[in-house]
Amino acid sequence: MRRTFLTRLRINGSYYVLGGLLLLLGAPLYQWLWLLPQGYGEALTAASRGQFADYVLWLHLHVWSFALYRLLQMVAFALTLSLPFTLFRIIVAQEVLGRDEEEAGATTGEEASPAAEEGAADGPGAAVAASDKPLPQTAEELLAVPWRGKGFAVIAAWAGMLGILLLVLGNLASTVYQVGVARTFTAEMVLTPSFALVAGICTLVSTTAGGLLLALATLLFGFIIVRSGLQLWPPLWVALGYVAMLLALFLTGSAVQVALSPASGQAFLTTPAFLLFACWTLWLGLILVRLRPSPAS
Repeated sequence: MRRTFLTRLRINGSYYVLGGLLLLLGAPLYQWLWLLPQGYGEALTAASRGQFADYVLWLHLHVWSFALYRLLQMVAFALTLSLPFTLFRIIVAQEVLGRDEEEAGATTGEEASPAAEEGAADGPGAAVAASDKPLPQTAEELLAVPWRGKGFAVIAAWAGMLGILLLVLGNLASTVYQVGVARTFTAEMVLTPSFALVAGICTLVSTTAGGLLLALATLLFGFIIVRSGLQLWPPLWVALGYVAMLLALFLTGSAVQVALSPASGQAFLTTPAFLLFACWTLWLGLILVRLRPSPAS
């Protein structure tokens, strides 16, 4: 049962590594090597100036290239959809282990077992494997215990999942709509004002609403980890918590900037925020992939 939990963490970690690499390298390289030489940068500049006809005309000429670029982004975010609840389970498991060690130390006055110490050094997943008590394996089991279903962790988990879901669905709706309009658009046609309105709403849903929810999740996750600090978490996880709080600032700034100008599709902080999210996701994924069960498990 404990090995199954650890194996699930490693499998999820591989998804986050792949998603982080797609966001950090796959989509940017595709944009830089393929889209920009075809005039994508000029099309975005035209859209930011309100010249949406020029932007849609470019889409008409490169519709499938644009669709593939958006697909890479959506797949990358979709691969991280389970990340908030995975991190939630890790936090709960680590706190359970910490409480068990405190109770054991208070009642016996003995030091923690070597297996538990080695698990804590390797990371929360390994520490979970070293615990004597079987831990919950699903979100439903975690939420069935009252104190585990309350507080910052569960808010962060739901906010993070909804935020990523809005990022995927908002991008999907935007892509389908823009591709549908661009396929039949020609230079002789007049673009209706509704294009900017619909595109702006899709951007507000994905980058603003989704970004704010994701910012809330990363802020709370970071706060929970940093609050316990080295007393409960290895140094690598504490550093991950601080980066999560920094990421929340970037995501919030991007969401606010986009809200002030939704028709442009993105803002100055949008690219740095998503690149930092990709690095943070990749970092977490690598930690989970490298987890190993302790010899005592």
